[in-house]
Amino acid sequence: QVQMVESGGGSVQAGGSLRLSCVASAVNYFTRCMGWFRQAPGKGREGVAHIATISSTTFYADSVKGRFTISRDGAKNTLYLQMNSLKPEDSAMYYCAAGPLTACYSDSVRSGGSDFGYWGQGTQVTVSS
Repeated sequence: QVQMVESGGGSVQAGGSLRLSCVASAVNYFTRCMGWFRQAPGKGREGVAHIATISSTTFYADSVKGRFTISRDGAKNTLYLQMNSLKPEDSAMYYCAAGPLTACYSDSVRSGGSDFGYWGQGTQVTVSS
């Protein structure tokens, strides 16, 4: 079992920045795709960004391209999400997740992330206008 622990959420004004972190307790075949999802009140969970850990290939939702950057420190088993130019519509609970490499290329990355088997508890991001 892999534990995922997020941190770094908070409240910020529109245009501001936050960096989320997620530490994984271990890495294995089922953590070769790592990513961030978010869920706002009354809405479904959506994929934000994810990374194939071996190739470091990154993928982004259109809504965050050019503003968010996903990265990973393999030595620390830590996943990051740098969020710049934040907008009120970015407000949500953010979750990190991990799955097999195939998860990075599945349709679930754009929706609920059903191909991801490990999830963190979430960290709240609130952006005020």
